[in-house]
Amino acid sequence: MVKDLFERIQKNKGPLGKWASQAEGYYVFPKLEGPLANRMMFHGKEVINWSINDYLGLANHPEIRKVDAEAAAEYGSAYPMGARMMSGHTSYHEQLEQELAAFVKKEAAYLLNFGYQGMVSTIDALVSKNDIIVYDVDSHACIIDGVRLHMGKRFTYKHNDIESLEKNLERASNMAETTGGGILVITEGVFGMRGQQGKLKEIVALKEKFNFRLLVDDAHGFGTLGKTGAGAGEEQGCQDGIDVYFSTFAKSMASIGAFVAADKDVIDFLKYNLRSQMFAKSLPMLLVKGALKRLDMLRTMPELKDKLWENVQALQNGLKERGFNIGDTNTCVTPVYLEGSIPEAMVMVNDLRENYNIFLSIVVYPVIPKGIILLRMIPTATHTMQDINETLAAYEAIREKLENGTYKKIAAETTVDVSGE
Repeated sequence: MVKDLFERIQKNKGPLGKWASQAEGYYVFPKLEGPLANRMMFHGKEVINWSINDYLGLANHPEIRKVDAEAAAEYGSAYPMGARMMSGHTSYHEQLEQELAAFVKKEAAYLLNFGYQGMVSTIDALVSKNDIIVYDVDSHACIIDGVRLHMGKRFTYKHNDIESLEKNLERASNMAETTGGGILVITEGVFGMRGQQGKLKEIVALKEKFNFRLLVDDAHGFGTLGKTGAGAGEEQGCQDGIDVYFSTFAKSMASIGAFVAADKDVIDFLKYNLRSQMFAKSLPMLLVKGALKRLDMLRTMPELKDKLWENVQALQNGLKERGFNIGDTNTCVTPVYLEGSIPEAMVMVNDLRENYNIFLSIVVYPVIPKGIILLRMIPTATHTMQDINETLAAYEAIREKLENGTYKKIAAETTVDVSGE
């Protein structure tokens, strides 16, 4: 008998979906309102916002708002119409690509409509069924989904573990000799949950021993790391060793879109083989003009990155001084690791938002191991010392409640679906 396709969906909502009745609208799909800033409105109250990736504070910057508005007034949201290859190409798209390539010190660049789909499609285009992919096991979902499209072999190596990578490169090399293909290594410039930089310099050094190409997703590094803000490769002094550099506009650039940069022959290939761009409408002009302005400010206003790092250091040092575990982050991403169940985590976040006016992201199983609560904060250039001090005081208060069982008691008195917990 053929089952109803939706039977599985109706019976099993998934590890996160099963919490929807209690979580949706508050813990997930929350509604932050008001201008994008360090403080926004949530459920009618002003909260300190640690949950948007507006690293440099460009999202609501008056100069940015002015350019965005002028571009929207001049071009609307439709222009140019059609895919780049057919009718959606302009000199401004070319200009942005040229400026991005120069900024990250690559020969050429290609604009992408979205970071997620762009990474998926880039991986798909770069490899054939005879090629081998070797990638960090903690890679972002966009990398995982890109690898899933690969018709050939793939190996994961332990997170940021160069010895594990080397072993898998040996396996991949042996296999590639049989298939007649090549090897693509994929990692991130910054891992967005833990805040660790990928070990790019050590990976590049392995090129002396193995023949592979390196693709780096630097979504959180672009604009925040390196002397000029050109990212993790610049920070580690190995940008030349990154064969394909990828980043999104959704973080430091506070917009929509992405780009991939590499040698000209690689970009020329991607322009004619990247299916997510070949068959998609061109990035609208208002976003292109806005990105040009954002890139200009990123290049010419180093004080934005300086202020960001002043806030990062104040927040992270304050947490460490108070005995909190922030792991081994060496970027702006600021995780705080606590021990507790999902119900305790839900009560804790409710307490933070309702009684301490702190809004941040909560990460629990299955994203991280069971029994761990990760509270992730994204400092920005717009945060103030008052924001940081109020947050540090709130953290001390919630830690005490977690340790003395207050949250566990409240959770036990609340009807919570803990199946599979």
